[in-house]
Amino acid sequence: MRLVETEGTYTNQQNYADLDIHVGQSYSFLVTMDQNASTDYYIVASPRFVGNPRWHEVAGVAVLQYSNSKGRASGSLPDAPDDHYDKYRSMNQARSIRMNTSAGAARPNPQGSFHYGSINVTQTFVLKNEQPLSIGGKRRRTINRVSYSPPETPLRLADLHNLTGVYAADFPATPSDDDAPPRVASSALNASYKGFLEIVFQNNDTDVQTYHLDGYSFFVVGMDYGEWTPDRRSEYNKWDAISRCTTQVFPGGWTAVLVSLDNVGVWNLRAERLDDWYRGQEVYVKVADPLGYNITEMVVPDNALYCGLLKERQKPQVHESNSKSSAQGDAGWSNRLLATMILVVAAVIFS
Repeated sequence: MRLVETEGTYTNQQNYADLDIHVGQSYSFLVTMDQNASTDYYIVASPRFVGNPRWHEVAGVAVLQYSNSKGRASGSLPDAPDDHYDKYRSMNQARSIRMNTSAGAARPNPQGSFHYGSINVTQTFVLKNEQPLSIGGKRRRTINRVSYSPPETPLRLADLHNLTGVYAADFPATPSDDDAPPRVASSALNASYKGFLEIVFQNNDTDVQTYHLDGYSFFVVGMDYGEWTPDRRSEYNKWDAISRCTTQVFPGGWTAVLVSLDNVGVWNLRAERLDDWYRGQEVYVKVADPLGYNITEMVVPDNALYCGLLKERQKPQVHESNSKSSAQGDAGWSNRLLATMILVVAAVIFS
């Protein structure tokens, strides 16, 4: 399989016999149909990095079929890579996926006007997740020992209507002490508009984590095992790092990304595994224009949904498609009734 694209970015074209695709990620491949057409071929998605043994028996199977194939695919399914004792195999594969700096049109790459490797970092967030913690008698997921709880009023609407007390912009930008009590909060990270942000994901759990950032793509500049320290910046890829919006963080390891904050809003940064997200492993990144122009942000649509402290602003929802369909249905019924009456009258006249 020749890898050509991932999440909107052209990649250096490399061949892979298999590729680890983590939760929430997407890839595009080109495959040359040069194998013998005596049979069809299996395409298999095998579970990887899962703790529950039951998942090892689950596989997604598709069949690649030639138009002149002479038989069905048969035999046992191919095994997943046997790398239990080689923890760097998957990480090195991820490191090998790099941006194609000579393909495509205007893009944030080192050969264009956007030299991400030479831009000074203006803010750093170090976000650490751990194994589930007990908070108020419930097992919760945390980032920097804060488990997010969504308020009844959406964060961005609260800002637009100058509401206070809905959430606090006091999320810790670095990990709290291990003996600090975990807490549940509606808290956001404050980021600087037009700044250049470094985010380090530190995974102190035993499972692979995958993080997604809404509203942005980021450059995945480094990953390794162990605790991240500032001197690891010397190992960053500052030339052709892949630009994407979802990245994996290996257990007991870290992943560093760089992102240009050019999009005003309040953006969700979350774990992509639904059970972790549901239990609080997320945070919002608030990117506000200090001048108040917000030229990159669209106006609130007329059919916006209001709730919480703004529920009195809710307008009646008009479902135009349903109304149109209903009107078309009524018109169709009237036309059929009229045609039936004409036929009946004609039958009476000519009988």
